Amino acid sequence: MSLEKELQQRSDNKCELCGNEENLKVFEVPNSPTDVAETSILICHTCNEQIEDPEKVDANHWRCLNDSMWSTVPAVQVMAWRMLTRLKAEGWPQDLLDMMYLEDATKEWAKAGVAEAKADAVIHRDSNGVILEAGDSVVLIKDLKVKGSSMVAKQGTAVRRISLDHENEKYIEGKVDGQQIVIITDFVKKI
Repeated sequence: MSLEKELQQRSDNKCELCGNEENLKVFEVPNSPTDVAETSILICHTCNEQIEDPEKVDANHWRCLNDSMWSTVPAVQVMAWRMLTRLKAEGWPQDLLDMMYLEDATKEWAKAGVAEAKADAVIHRDSNGVILEAGDSVVLIKDLKVKGSSMVAKQGTAVRRISLDHENEKYIEGKVDGQQIVIITDFVKKI
């Protein structure tokens, strides 16, 4: 039996990540260990496109991982973990990651693909040089005028669940007084 036929049978002719039944193809999970037999999954065109091109990622599409992360297939678990990790700045993926259980070997496999992607990633640091990650909480170390409004973000204000600008290491985003603003990392300290 061919690999594609096996995957179709295993997945009941559905995308193993989102459940879509159209435009399915075999996807070889990157950074797969050679001693694992099942290193491929069956996915739809939408999932494939968003995995391959981070610019096209629609976070709401990946809410499907709430179901597929519980798959018994390690390759599916790996891709669910990697996508949740990529999206954890959204907030809800971090909650799913906290619930997800992976065997040690599967977790190492999942992390292998993320480490490669992080090698050329922009690193954000607070005013003390501490590395900031998406979802972290920071506190403002001085009053900041918010461009385009009369609002002043006061020193000592906590900003929770920040997101990172993937092109500029000096910019982060977060909500202050209910308004989403861009903050320069030189004026924050990680909590």
